[in-house]
Amino acid sequence: MAKQTEKQQSKIEKVMHEFKEGDLKSGKDGKGGTVKNRKQAIAIALSEAGVSKKTSKKS
Repeated sequence: MAKQTEKQQSKIEKVMHEFKEGDLKSGKDGKGGTVKNRKQAIAIALSEAGVSKKTSKKS
């Protein structure tokens, strides 16, 4: 996985904190149900921070 910038890392920390507090919601604009799965919370955090597991290099 690519290394995150400080801004991305702080966004990930914020989202994971919301998950631990039970405030993280799924869906567009957070209108879905409460996230109970840690893996789903990680996916949401990476998505919001703009970090991708797979990077494509254009030559």
